[in-house]
Amino acid sequence: MSQTVMEMVRSKAKKLNRKICLTESDDPRNLRAAAKMVETGLARPVLVGARVEIEKLAGEQGIKLDGVEVADVNKSERFEHYVETAVEIRKNKGLTADQARVWLRDTCVFAAAMVCAGDAHGYVSGGGNPKGYNHNTGSKIKPALQLFKTIPGISIASAYFIMQLPDKKWGFNGALFYADCGLVINPNADELAAIAVSTARTFKALTGTEPLVGMISASTKGSARDKIIDKVIEATAKAKAMAPEFKIDGEFQFDAAMIPEIGRAKAPGSEVAGHCNVLIFPDLNCGNTMYKATERLAGAVATGPLVQGLRRPFNDVSRGCSADDIVDCSAMAAITEWVE
Repeated sequence: MSQTVMEMVRSKAKKLNRKICLTESDDPRNLRAAAKMVETGLARPVLVGARVEIEKLAGEQGIKLDGVEVADVNKSERFEHYVETAVEIRKNKGLTADQARVWLRDTCVFAAAMVCAGDAHGYVSGGGNPKGYNHNTGSKIKPALQLFKTIPGISIASAYFIMQLPDKKWGFNGALFYADCGLVINPNADELAAIAVSTARTFKALTGTEPLVGMISASTKGSARDKIIDKVIEATAKAKAMAPEFKIDGEFQFDAAMIPEIGRAKAPGSEVAGHCNVLIFPDLNCGNTMYKATERLAGAVATGPLVQGLRRPFNDVSRGCSADDIVDCSAMAAITEWVE
């Protein structure tokens, strides 16, 4: 029980030995990440792109790719099978085989189709070369939304961070789960409720312990009133109804969610106030700011953004990521189970 969340994730990933695609193969960080995944045994990496360019970049950077699979989007023997896979999934949207052949030249689309065909477990898009593929967050996740689709009962994919604090008194051995900090800009009440339930499920799956979910706001239990607060109040009620098995409460100011004495004073009778390990923010302005503030001022290690709510694993690592960040997000993808 003294292990951190990421230590538990890495240990599980090694045992599963699953295949994970890396889509930004024109970025040296992904080549280094692939080499490290082989070295550590966290996953079996697949670099998606043009083999000639990948091998050239590896040579220039002095990176050895022994044991690293390359899926060449231009010469893959499985290309037509992936075309058939994409067409079958998107036939109701009118996707034709000719359109799919063009679409699959995109490394993110190719990786998503590869996962759908059962040739890999998930894909990770980390970093990105502005002179190369130049995928932004939208173009990285769109193929996953279109081909993987969301989990039944969850209306929206969302992004969370695992915030590992130096002081292990917080959350799960120092880990707090923050959402949404990287994807949904301004969720409505229904979407915010879905994000809360998704994150509670994620926390339970990764830690094996009970999520205590705080819906964060500028108000605690009616201390202020505004439409931005009303959204959180409504989302809290909807989340409780969606997942009565979880302890979800709010609306809470941050201190009422985290500090026991303040929680008791501001929200007497709450099972969650003062003890939250999962924090759900009302919008991306708040969530993204809070994760960065926690990282920079509290010395937390931020792992993410990690995508939840999809039937297959996908993670989009920020452009400022390190090779180690890509490795950790690949390990997270490797342990994420498929949902049919």
